[in-house]
Amino acid sequence: MVATRNTVQAVDFVWDQTLTEARDLLRVEPLLGGLVHDTILHHSSLESALAYRFAQKLASSEMSEQLLRELADTALAADPEITQSARADIVAVFERDPACHRFIQPLLFFKGFQAIQAYRIGHWLWTQGRKDLAYFVQMRVSEIFGVDIHPNARVGRGIMIDHAHSIVIGETAVVGDNVSMLHSVTLGGTGKEDDDRHPKIEDGVLIGAGAKVLGNIRVGHCSRIAAGSVVLEEVPPMKTVAGVPARVVGEAGCAQPSVMMDQLIGLRPGPDQ
Repeated sequence: MVATRNTVQAVDFVWDQTLTEARDLLRVEPLLGGLVHDTILHHSSLESALAYRFAQKLASSEMSEQLLRELADTALAADPEITQSARADIVAVFERDPACHRFIQPLLFFKGFQAIQAYRIGHWLWTQGRKDLAYFVQMRVSEIFGVDIHPNARVGRGIMIDHAHSIVIGETAVVGDNVSMLHSVTLGGTGKEDDDRHPKIEDGVLIGAGAKVLGNIRVGHCSRIAAGSVVLEEVPPMKTVAGVPARVVGEAGCAQPSVMMDQLIGLRPGPDQ
């Protein structure tokens, strides 16, 4: 917060930086002027921009952009945590994704970020008892982005989903803060149970491409799941697991795997080496 003579004015670094980048982008690529103005520069806050993007991407003949915009505005006004999480997500993508060089990119171009923000509105609807509308949002997010997150799932702040193709997060899954995952990750169940049946991913976990974590199991904080692994048992904190089925193959390799994004597994030399 910055104190002025008569008021206290909030500083929103993420939004201010996004506005600066939007103006710079227009100078470099004027053909994107309509997109940049409609998505960024016509708005007075990140909340407004997020609501617009949600409505613009999910609108269809089944529900108009105007109705979706009103829905998003209501959700964002009622729950400030949604946009605080969005700010953390933007910073997470910028810091962890080597293809992201500006704050503006997730909001304009990255479907993983956009899918998570739409999920957050669907989750708010679910908590308000508006479950059918939440299912509608889930359906449209899956259709548009290829990301299927049940609205009852709980997802924390600072989430980075790289490429975000074929992501599935089940109804009773929990994803902590500062988690990173790559494409084709599944946090699923193991059968037809209707109780608590999905994984609990603690803070700081890195989940590699194509990994499947199945069942009501806990993945300990700051652990790594190697690409293509199938995890069926609890993962201790700060360990690396790999294989089908996954087994502990070593330490996590660093204090914050989800931030470092280091997916290489050190191989021990065999007996003949």
